[in-house]
Amino acid sequence: MAAKKNILFVASECQPYAVTGGLAEVIGSLPKAIMAERKSYKVSVVMPLYSRIIRNYGQKLEFIGQKTITLAWRNLYAGVFKTTVDGVDYFFIDNKYYFDREGLYGYFDDGERFCFFSKAVIECFPIFGFVPDVVHAHDWHAAATNIFLDILYKKNAQYMDIKTVFTIHNIEYQGIYEQNFLEYVMGIDRQYAEILDYNGLVNLMKGAIVCSDLVTTVSPRYAREITTAQYAHGLEHIIRLNNQKLVGIINGINNELYNPVTNEVLPSNFDSETLSKKKVNKLALQRGLNLELDENVCIISMITRLAGHKGIDLVIDKFDELMRENVQFVVLGTGESFYENKFREFARRYPKRVASMITFNGDLSKQIYGATDLFLMPSKTEPCGLSQMISSRYGTVPIVRATGGLFDTIKDYNNGDGNGFVFKEYDSQKMLEKIKEAVNVYYSKDDYLLLSKKIMGIDFSWNASANLYIKQYAKLLKKSK
Repeated sequence: MAAKKNILFVASECQPYAVTGGLAEVIGSLPKAIMAERKSYKVSVVMPLYSRIIRNYGQKLEFIGQKTITLAWRNLYAGVFKTTVDGVDYFFIDNKYYFDREGLYGYFDDGERFCFFSKAVIECFPIFGFVPDVVHAHDWHAAATNIFLDILYKKNAQYMDIKTVFTIHNIEYQGIYEQNFLEYVMGIDRQYAEILDYNGLVNLMKGAIVCSDLVTTVSPRYAREITTAQYAHGLEHIIRLNNQKLVGIINGINNELYNPVTNEVLPSNFDSETLSKKKVNKLALQRGLNLELDENVCIISMITRLAGHKGIDLVIDKFDELMRENVQFVVLGTGESFYENKFREFARRYPKRVASMITFNGDLSKQIYGATDLFLMPSKTEPCGLSQMISSRYGTVPIVRATGGLFDTIKDYNNGDGNGFVFKEYDSQKMLEKIKEAVNVYYSKDDYLLLSKKIMGIDFSWNASANLYIKQYAKLLKKSK
């Protein structure tokens, strides 16, 4: 029997250990899906050991070794802890100076922290107990892994055949630093500056794109969009130069985590044949959020980061007009203070009709998915988006703008042909018109019921995506023979 191929995911977060967004959901779900589809692959995950992981999971972690990592002039401790869940090995890189902090990101030394993490990953292969056949790094925080491998380590015969994949989850965040970062922080000689240099600065994402054997992003549409200046945040030239190794693969969702039949946080579980039970959830949500009790009113929801690229300005622009419709509105999320305060203001302006929860709450998000009728995602950019797929799982019909993964996953209603409501232009009036169309379908009860049942039957699981990744890995590994 041939030995299993080792795939190592390198990422800054992973569900359930540390979560700030969709990246963690991908890293928490995709490895299991790949192993379920291809028994000949062993997928492991490595991430930093943040203080929250020690607090919540420390007793389940086993210390398996340590190494001194040289990063430029620094000699740094790296401990390695491990746990195994559902056949996936999770490795955690420990260094209290860098990772014993309340947050995951947003510190002055983030570049140094994640370059240390990336180099430690490679140096700790002997402690992990294997040399990966494929290193799959995700977003700029892990980008230096593929850069270090290509520049420093592939001269080592043991590592020269490692194939590297880099996934862009959001090209807006690139890891950009001053020129002296290359030598002073990364410890890479100036002779390699051209690899990371972009506009006179060190750009870690650019370096990973150049150094990796394969570059993927999280939807086919987004892969096309980032070849343009409108979406690439300055990297369009580099993307076009490396377009031959760029592949767009849509993310999936965790069907076990988001399951209206089994979610314990729902007052009433339901499936596509028992959609009437959603009314129990609706009344419970209205009661909990101090909204007017009405099982028949249309509730529109948003679960989102309150940030400009999420289309929040469109919603604010037309909110008063929207509230002339017979609807209630629920928003859950945190973000820019201006947007947070606007939604607090709307809740005061429309008591019993608008609820604004400026927080992050996983259980509440499932209750909202499982109780509301329409789900709004008017994003300016959306590399993939998971919420439109999650809401569909609960029969809550998405209203989206045709961008990125929203374009790939949601097709316009068009008298029953599609699986949601889609507007194209980034325009608040176009958005409002599409919301009104969706509300009208909601109040045409039979049409809405058919649509809600239909979208619950769509398979947005990781199975199809996992197979696409497997095909890409197989191509890379075939080339190395």
